[in-house]
Parts: sequence; structure tokens; C-alpha cells
Amino acid sequence: MNQRRPAPGQSLDTLYATDQPRQDFRFDESVARVFPDMIRRSVPGYTTIIPMIEVITEQYVQPGSRCYDLGCSLGASTLAMRHGMPASGCTLVGVDNSPAMIERCKHYIALDDHPQPVTLRCEDILETDISDASVTTLNFTLQFVDPARRVELLTRIAEATRPGGVLILSEKIRFDSQAEQATQTRLHHEFKRANGYSDLEISQKRSALEQVLIPETLDEHRQRLEAAGFRDMAVWYQCFNFVSMLAFKPD
Repeated sequence: MNQRRPAPGQSLDTLYATDQPRQDFRFDESVARVFPDMIRRSVPGYTTIIPMIEVITEQYVQPGSRCYDLGCSLGASTLAMRHGMPASGCTLVGVDNSPAMIERCKHYIALDDHPQPVTLRCEDILETDISDASVTTLNFTLQFVDPARRVELLTRIAEATRPGGVLILSEKIRFDSQAEQATQTRLHHEFKRANGYSDLEISQKRSALEQVLIPETLDEHRQRLEAAGFRDMAVWYQCFNFVSMLAFKPD
């Protein structure tokens, strides 16, 4: 495997390649610059999840509704949703609180030739207005939200979602079983090594994320989604400790 070389036009992620003082991970300009390479080499199945967001959007988008990509980063999910939407009659909104991410996202949106307009907001997803939604995506976003405010966010999304609408929720999870947690973590680290990350890079990135990315179990996600007003949750993808699920607003 050893996919050390980035795709054409992308910068190689070497942010943690040298020994450095511990700092919390931030979605700043340095991360935005290497983010496509970082996420490709760090998140197993990302290249499967993104095109499936297009397919899921196409299945569940409702005429005249709004679609949201909350925590849109550079817009991979936004573009997938865009290509799954009809050419007119719907509104697509991408939201991220990182100015660096939004600026680069604008570039990627401009390069895409799909006619569906996209509105980008540089806002906190906990504060942004959400209404009349049929499809909302939280693609590895909720894990960065304060756990105490996650049910608040999901409730707002559920209340803003039309009957029959869907939430696409992708997350890194943890496991109740210590043995399974250890196995899945080891396999994830091996995935990173196979993609060219050194032990130093893996260790320093993990340390930087410890207080920033807070994973939860699948049961915790299911219980919170139900409490927020969603029903019929289904995991449609899992690789190691990374999952993507669907949660539906009842008719």
C-alpha cells in the first residue's frame, strides 16, 4: 500500500513528521492545505463514503427543500450532495467555522461545473440557521462538537427536517469491549502505516486529537438520535472504528 505520494494538485501531509510540542488539533490554514491528503490516508473508507453521499442524496432529496453539509471543510460532501440533487428547485448550504476551510472550499466549488448553486457559511454549526431540510450531512463532524451539546444540535436538525428526510452521520466510534477497542485501534494504526505515516506521526496526531475528537459508541449515537427525534437508524458502512449511518425523520 504505502500511499505516501499525494494525488496531483494536493500537498503532502507532513504536519506531524517532526518531533514537536503537543498542541490541540485545529482546522487552521496548515491543516486546510494538506487536508485532502490527510483524510485520504487517515480515514478508511472515505473514498467510498463520499460518492455514496451523492447516491443517498439523490434517493432522499425532496423537491423545493434545503440540503445541508454541516462541517463541510473543503466541500467533498458538499460536492457529492450537489451532484445528487436536481438541477433546480432546491437549496444547498455548506457550513464550517474555519475560515481557512471555507476559503479553499470556495475554490473547489468554483471548479465544479454542476449548475446547482451552493451557499457557503463561515459559521458555528451550533448557531447556524437550519430549516426545511430533506438531507443533512454530518460527515465526521459531530465528533468534534462538545458532547454536552450534541443532542442540542441533533434536535435542531431533526426539528428542521421534513418527514421522510434523512441525516447522514459519519463518525469515528469507540467500543464497549476493551479487547475490540484495542483491535480496531491497532488495525486503524496499521492502515495509517500502510499509507506512509510513521509511528511518530501517528503518535503525535493521536495526542493532538485526544481532547478535540471525542468518539462515542454506536449505542450512544442511536440513543441520542432517537431522543432528538429521528427513527430507523441504520449503519450502512463500517471499516474498523469508522462508521456511517442513516437516521430518518418519521413521516
